[in-house]
Amino acid sequence: MTYETLDDDLVNELLDNGRASLRSLAEELDVSVTTVSNHLSDLEDEGVIEGYTPKVNYDAVGYDVTAIMQLKAEGHALPEITETLRDHRQMISVYEVTGDYDVIAIGKFEDTDDMNDQIKTLITDPDINQSNTSIVLNTVAENEQFELNAGDEE
Repeated sequence: MTYETLDDDLVNELLDNGRASLRSLAEELDVSVTTVSNHLSDLEDEGVIEGYTPKVNYDAVGYDVTAIMQLKAEGHALPEITETLRDHRQMISVYEVTGDYDVIAIGKFEDTDDMNDQIKTLITDPDINQSNTSIVLNTVAENEQFELNAGDEE
């Protein structure tokens, strides 16, 4: 273990197990618990690690429908529209994008009726010029994260 790759290696270990103890991380990385604690604190202070959250299987708790909304909006209203979407509890991702649409939002819904009601409420804003909603048929990958490059590992 070299200290040049310690931060990347620490992040990668946490990606494998976000609930790993400082002791188990130290053993895995072959450094002291104090070193892990200090580096972890630095990564949190720098905003590299923003928090620790569980991965929720929304299907298992009754949110069986995933919808992807694409919106064209008036430029001046974009911040307000994205804020409204972001604050909606069932929107899991909201992006301002380039291309044919200005906003892409991904939401989780109990069923298509719930989705229809929620989306109709969200897109009644007169500054939304056009919308296109797609329903996900099959989730291949979701909420995936990737390991950071750790030095000479390829």
